[in-house]
Amino acid sequence: MNSSLLQVQDINFSYDQNSVLHSISMNVNSGEFIGVIGPNGSGKSTLLKLLGGVFKPDSGQLYFKEKNYLDYQRRQLAQSITWVPQEHPMAFNFKVSEIVLMGRHPYLSAFTFEGEDDIEIAHGAMESTQTLQFAQRNFNEISGGEKQRVVIAGAIAQEPELMILDEPTSALDIKYQIQILSILKNLNANQQTTIVLAMHDLHLASKFCSRLILLDEGKIFKDGKTTDVLQKEHIEKVYGVKVHVINDPNGNIIIAPDRLCTQ
Repeated sequence: MNSSLLQVQDINFSYDQNSVLHSISMNVNSGEFIGVIGPNGSGKSTLLKLLGGVFKPDSGQLYFKEKNYLDYQRRQLAQSITWVPQEHPMAFNFKVSEIVLMGRHPYLSAFTFEGEDDIEIAHGAMESTQTLQFAQRNFNEISGGEKQRVVIAGAIAQEPELMILDEPTSALDIKYQIQILSILKNLNANQQTTIVLAMHDLHLASKFCSRLILLDEGKIFKDGKTTDVLQKEHIEKVYGVKVHVINDPNGNIIIAPDRLCTQ
């Protein structure tokens, strides 16, 4: 049985006076591949920023390995948890290899440089994400799909136990979506890295995630196995659209709108 890696206990969060998350409680077990789904504005990105230690909850508690987030130094937490945002603006035009090596910074002391081991780990991360061929190119000169793979390579170089990604396939074509999700799936299977990611595409979520958390207006509407969450009544209630849910002979879940009409 997988052990509990992350515990979320009754967290609430607001932007100014606007309440975004309400009484969220959940556990993440070691080795899971979890998709967080829900309509725009349901709180997906905010929840992931809290799990990644980017935000602090207004109330409630977050525990990593039974230790409160607040009791970790930021560098300690960064050695175990990496958060990959949806956008990757770069103020300076670093080389791809330099971006990936930044994943090793949580392990470096002040005023020290990367050693041979760090370079070898970064090299392996670029190999696994198929980014080695443009390692010496400038980050701002590569395509959106290539940038996403580079950022994920940096996250892999960080050697985290828990990887949290905010819509890593957003704005990418289907080829790159599948490529990136396959990289994450292999990382999960081969290195037992725990993955939590926000997703919009319910079909891809059904293919890659073993567990889904469906958010609705800042609350958990349903949390469970993919097949249990992607039920017709759940989707129609949360997304406000009538759908057909089809289970094909290959075990795929296909979700199609009913005449493109909302409820």
